[in-house]
Amino acid sequence: MKTTALSVMMLIAFISTAQKKNGTIYVEHPAITTVEAMTQAFVKGDTQKVASYLADDFKAYNGTSIDPNDKGQDKESFSNAAKGWNDALDYFSISRSPGAYPDALEYKDDNQKDVMWVQTWEDMKGVHKKTGVKINQPMHRLFIVNKNNKIQTIITYSNANIGSEIRQSFSDRKNGTIYNHHENINTVRKMMYAIEFNDWDKVYSFYDKDVEFVDSSSPTMKSISLAEQKAIDKQILEKYDVSSIDMVGYPDYLHYEMGDIGVVLSWWNINFIRKADKKAITMPIHYQMNFNEEGKITSETAYYNPKLLD
Repeated sequence: MKTTALSVMMLIAFISTAQKKNGTIYVEHPAITTVEAMTQAFVKGDTQKVASYLADDFKAYNGTSIDPNDKGQDKESFSNAAKGWNDALDYFSISRSPGAYPDALEYKDDNQKDVMWVQTWEDMKGVHKKTGVKINQPMHRLFIVNKNNKIQTIITYSNANIGSEIRQSFSDRKNGTIYNHHENINTVRKMMYAIEFNDWDKVYSFYDKDVEFVDSSSPTMKSISLAEQKAIDKQILEKYDVSSIDMVGYPDYLHYEMGDIGVVLSWWNINFIRKADKKAITMPIHYQMNFNEEGKITSETAYYNPKLLD
């Protein structure tokens, strides 16, 4: 019993000595007010007001930069950037992320006694006027606010991909090749005409075993398997005969450089005969079919009006 009690006392003593406070966290503080006021002035493009919140030795840094010699952005450059962002974006906003709020941290360290650290979690939104690129991204920032309540430093952590997309969108760039004759187009034609001649074994032979089907008329656009699609085909054929299938225009095969993706776009009129009353029904339909390297269809999305079969 003494051994157990002694062990517990030693553990409590260890925990007590291991914990050490190093400052205070504030949920409300003048430094937070300054940071958020500067942010809204920045969004409005008010360069002079932005500058009024910044210290003379201000620097802004990209927290994700790998440049060890990054000298940061000075007060004038950062203030002028407010107008640049405001001019470049429609619907520009920076606001607290849902459920988040800023913290003001007052550290006890001697080298931190004259400053407050403010950390924020925000969402930046807007639409780039020139390129139409939509900006909707989270952003984490650290601010150092000096004893005069001026912002001395900003360190920003955000995703650079959107900025890269904007820059690339200023010039035309090819992203692959469009074919009007291709083996994958041949596959689609052979499959469609196999439907016309009721050769369903051949129809299904063109699909990958893990193919996914999407029906545009489905409220959820949820994909289904080949087995599920076969069951739907069977239900349709119990009520309708396919009298003929006509190609509309010509199919396109798009080979995308980005992602190395191959897609056949095709347009058809499927001519049905309803078995109940021998009524002829024409169903316009558009297919988008993705292909793998083996020339098998890996996904199929069908766009049509299902009410035509009512």
